[in-house]
Amino acid sequence: MSGDIHVKDDEGEVERFWEAHYGARDQVWSGRPNAVLVDVAGPLPPGRALDLGCGEGGDAVWLAGHGWRVTATDISAIALSRAAARAQEAGVLDRIDFQRHDFNRWLPEGSFDLVSAQFMQSPVKLSDAEVLSAAARTVVPGGLLLIVNHGSVPPWAGDHHDHRFPTPEETFAPLRLEPGLWDVEILERRERLAIGPDGTSAPILDNVIAVRRRPS
Repeated sequence: MSGDIHVKDDEGEVERFWEAHYGARDQVWSGRPNAVLVDVAGPLPPGRALDLGCGEGGDAVWLAGHGWRVTATDISAIALSRAAARAQEAGVLDRIDFQRHDFNRWLPEGSFDLVSAQFMQSPVKLSDAEVLSAAARTVVPGGLLLIVNHGSVPPWAGDHHDHRFPTPEETFAPLRLEPGLWDVEILERRERLAIGPDGTSAPILDNVIAVRRRPS
């Protein structure tokens, strides 16, 4: 499957933003897999997985450690380098194909039993619905599309943060999945305890969408 998207950005604006984001610190994320991924994918038989926006590799390494063959993609070369180092340390580098992609232009080719998009929200240009719709077309019959994104603003963001996050329904509807081919397994908001920059914790909400492509 050719995953061309063709959403124009400002001459590499997206790449520059994420390289600066990862380059500003030695480690951005905890290295742990996302909790919803563990909850949803844990019971699944391992197969082929696509990790969209893999960052520093926490999810990809977890999946590979549980028997999956993973295509892990991100726009940041810094993030991918850290993810590959983490995979090598964990002894699963041979099970992960790290690829650098700007999702505004294309997605990896292939077909997958699991497509995971964890917090693939971006402060710079990203056509979320179009990217996720294209990703859905890579899911094989019987496979799962799992989307998790932010559903609320953490208290440490301050009063200046006026962004409104979509509901699960508002995330799902623009995907325009073909009727009769998909079953919705999860469409809800879940609360989790998050840790802020100063080490304090607070409950925040995540949107969780899991849809399964019906077997042929």
